Amino acid sequence: MQRWVKFAKYLPKEGWQPVIYTPENPELTTIDKTLAKEIPPQAEIVKRRIFEPYGIYRLLMGKGSSTDLKTLTAAGSDDSEVNPVSGGSKNWKQKLSLYIRGNFFIPDPRVMWVKPSVKFLKSYLKDHPVDAIVTTGPPQSMHLIGLELSKATRLPWIADFRDPWTKMFYFKHLGLTKRSEEKHLKLEKQVLDGATRVIAVSPMVRDDFQSMTDTRVELITNGFDEDDFNNHIETDENFNITHTGLFAADGNPETLWKVLADKCSSDNEFRRALRIRLVGKTDKEIIKSIEAFGLGQNLKDFGYQSHEIAVKEQRNASTLILPLRKEPEYEAVLPGKLFEYLASRRPILGIGQTEGAMAKVIRDTGSGVVYDWPDEKRIRSYIDFCWEEFKNGELMDNTSDISIYSRRRLTKKLVALLEEITEKR
Repeated sequence: MQRWVKFAKYLPKEGWQPVIYTPENPELTTIDKTLAKEIPPQAEIVKRRIFEPYGIYRLLMGKGSSTDLKTLTAAGSDDSEVNPVSGGSKNWKQKLSLYIRGNFFIPDPRVMWVKPSVKFLKSYLKDHPVDAIVTTGPPQSMHLIGLELSKATRLPWIADFRDPWTKMFYFKHLGLTKRSEEKHLKLEKQVLDGATRVIAVSPMVRDDFQSMTDTRVELITNGFDEDDFNNHIETDENFNITHTGLFAADGNPETLWKVLADKCSSDNEFRRALRIRLVGKTDKEIIKSIEAFGLGQNLKDFGYQSHEIAVKEQRNASTLILPLRKEPEYEAVLPGKLFEYLASRRPILGIGQTEGAMAKVIRDTGSGVVYDWPDEKRIRSYIDFCWEEFKNGELMDNTSDISIYSRRRLTKKLVALLEEITEKR
């Protein structure tokens, strides 16, 4: 969880000691041990066991299946899939597992950690006092811990939403009954109204939340850490089209693959130089699509890699691609990788909603372009532009000011908020 690892890293430099309460035995889809060195020695770590009912899910879906809702498998049994269960056809196992997850575990399968955590923390805080509480979600059940703990202790509480709640893109696919949906809406409202402050990571999400509550909603986006980009990286001789992070089938940029395939057919130099580098968990439908366009020999699928390697690959790119998922709610999303793409200073080709939150950031920073999924003409033109610049040795780094997205500056913004709510207390 880079957002809060980085906040924890910089909070002590601003005079705040983080006390991190986290599960001792969580279900995890991926682990990046290289981030452990970011945790400052001042941080106090408190761990407690958690029960998560994913054994039931595995019995239904098969051994090795993903347990993260955002990376649920389309087929239900292949851990290489990262496509969320969406509005497409589903087998009976998928339908049943979604129904159980959506209607029996509200707001999510971590909800059974709420009561024991509140009980433990009320006792713990008597001997280990703090000045403020911050909860971060999803899982949104973490906010229920903050809600009850703030009531019991009267401590000021910030609810940090890394994603929306009822307006998250997968919410409509959960198969919720009317009663379950009403319960989600009720809990969301209780959290928003009960918090001292709410944080959102996107302007559009902030505005949505603000329309639901009188609690002030602040914007603190995700960002990049300058320390991750200090080392000089030597680029190789290839024309690298690079994507890092999760790559789901419902964001498959088929038009881009067509453009690349056409250019390979008409330009042998381009075909020899082109490398499509996928660094992270990639849905096998993406791989099949690339191969179907005859680009298999140009493809390098690295699979999941550490954050350090992902950053190196970003900086080695000739063009970074950032396709959004084809869900209307994704218009409001600012993908976390966007800010590291900005820090890599390489050209960005965004594919998705052209008037969405991501498109605005890319336009404002002059870091690239965003085109709609089927916009072949403009996608082709941008690839041609980047290729010509690359051949001429003129593919320059973007030099725009992106300091508002640095982790240090974002932490200062968080600290100002913490000092405001504790001063009022």
